[in-house]
Amino acid sequence: MLANPYQRYRQVTVETASIAELIVLLYRRAVQLLTEAEEAIAAADVPRAHGCLVRAQEIVSELMASVNLDAGELAQQLWAIYDYLQRRLIEANVRKDAAIVREVREFLATLLEAWEQVAAQECAASAAAVRLAATA
Repeated sequence: MLANPYQRYRQVTVETASIAELIVLLYRRAVQLLTEAEEAIAAADVPRAHGCLVRAQEIVSELMASVNLDAGELAQQLWAIYDYLQRRLIEANVRKDAAIVREVREFLATLLEAWEQVAAQECAASAAAVRLAATA
């Protein structure tokens, strides 16, 4: 049992989220971690930067694992993007290079915007289906 109401809220949010909403949550956390990594690099806090970059790498790995490569060319292109971002994150971590971190963060922020639109459309479609079922 989670004693902290915020932890409980987060748990329920994840348990009830759609796939698109879960992807949005992963992107948001990755962007947040990369912002923190940039700050840590600027402050010469190597352990903190390393920790943030490793967690961001783990998120990108999860995103890669979630891609259904049998779904077509778009899915394969998305996987290739994730692969590129993963390699850049490794390089950023080895070099503690804030410019590379910024590049990956900006790329993920752009993808986040697209996934937020997908999640919003999915939510709107679900709400419309519920309204339609309620009137039937």
